[in-house]
Amino acid sequence: MRKENLYKKNLSNKQPTKDITLDDIKYKLPKSTSKKEIIVKITDKITFSKKNLPIIAGPNGVESRKLIFNVAKFLKKVGVKIIRGHAYKPLTFPYRSKQYKESMDIGMDHMDEVKKHFGLKVVTEVTEIRHLDRINQTADILQIGSRNMQNLELLREIALLQKPIILQRHFGASLRDLLGAAEHILVEGNDKLILCERGVAAPHTHKETSRFMLDIQAIVALKEITKFPIISDPSHASFWAPWVKPLALASVAAGCDGLIIEMHPNPKKSAVDPLQPLNFKEFQDTIQSIKNTARLFNKKLI
Repeated sequence: MRKENLYKKNLSNKQPTKDITLDDIKYKLPKSTSKKEIIVKITDKITFSKKNLPIIAGPNGVESRKLIFNVAKFLKKVGVKIIRGHAYKPLTFPYRSKQYKESMDIGMDHMDEVKKHFGLKVVTEVTEIRHLDRINQTADILQIGSRNMQNLELLREIALLQKPIILQRHFGASLRDLLGAAEHILVEGNDKLILCERGVAAPHTHKETSRFMLDIQAIVALKEITKFPIISDPSHASFWAPWVKPLALASVAAGCDGLIIEMHPNPKKSAVDPLQPLNFKEFQDTIQSIKNTARLFNKKLI
């Protein structure tokens, strides 16, 4: 049940626009633009806030038990506390290679083992309501991918679980669209919300393999408008591993409150998007650079 009456006496559409107006802030985006700073607590030692910079890392998909254990062991060693891996993975096209198949419930079982053996917190994507019960058994943070940003029924069902949520901005969405989607979560009484910039479609991305462009300006703009944590995903935005570190550092400088970084023990053999994951050595080097940069902005890497 919704906690409030959603009727707004003065609601109008006098200024229909792609950008956020004062009318939007007052009547349409009252919760997402509240001046109260939101701290999203995962554990006593892991919080998303203006003082911290949590790293979320892992492969795109939970390809196998061996792979995810290998990654988890490495992340534990380098001090990363949150692992990501998607067992239910939508792709741009419906076709699958022999190399890739969704691990689904078996993949979630592997993530259960990772939590038990390594004490890592788990982020995984929810693609459909029918998978929600199984994912909820394992995930500590529920991710709503860019394609589902405006799947309003899915947003509502996930919000009702009262777990932390990462809401990724769609690659064609304005910040007005993003915060509008956020309101659908917030009106259900769940303010454990983390907003994620993961790249936008652009006429030029400066690389033939890059589908999107990381919108650094969106991080700055969101920090001005909302007090919810903002994280950045330079891996999916650039689709090119050599650009991940500089874009991650730029995101930190812009004020982001966390990063999602894709990594894989052997990126060339990654079942999905082999051009964007960092290998273990590259990841460790990137983390050290992020740590050094975070200090300049009084943020603590966790």
